[in-house]
Amino acid sequence: MQASARLLALVLEIVAGALLVALTVLVSVAAALRYLGTGISFYDEVAPILLAWVTFFGAALVALNRGHLGFDNVVRALPEAGRRVAFVLSETLTITFFLALAWGGYRLLQVMAGEHLVTLPWLSIEVTQSVIPVASLTFVAAELLTLPQAWARLHRPPPAAAVVTESSHLE
Repeated sequence: MQASARLLALVLEIVAGALLVALTVLVSVAAALRYLGTGISFYDEVAPILLAWVTFFGAALVALNRGHLGFDNVVRALPEAGRRVAFVLSETLTITFFLALAWGGYRLLQVMAGEHLVTLPWLSIEVTQSVIPVASLTFVAAELLTLPQAWARLHRPPPAAAVVTESSHLE
């Protein structure tokens, strides 16, 4: 992995990890307080926001490792020209989707400008929803940074263990 991809991976691991810890602490404390008959006023508003942030940045991290679900065995079974077409189509659709999502997220920030959370009036909706364009562009960066290695893998035959025949699957 190149230096820029390693740096992005480190940043995403730190961000996603910190968000996951924050979400875990918030949920644990809120559960304990509810058991004691009280609660945290902002829990119901902040926990879903943290979950969205963990999901978006975690997805970008998985993209950096090319770990999202795919049809690798199907693509590898195609002739080389078919593999190239499937790869280009897949990458084009993925990058286009996340660029559109980033644009939509940016437009959402403009529409929600000046709005704040009900339970935390000092926290603007723009901050909480900024994850949409930021993480979408991060996902695109992850795709582009790993594109050369993914392209190079197209030309390798599938590992023998990855090929599952119908008869071996039924045994």
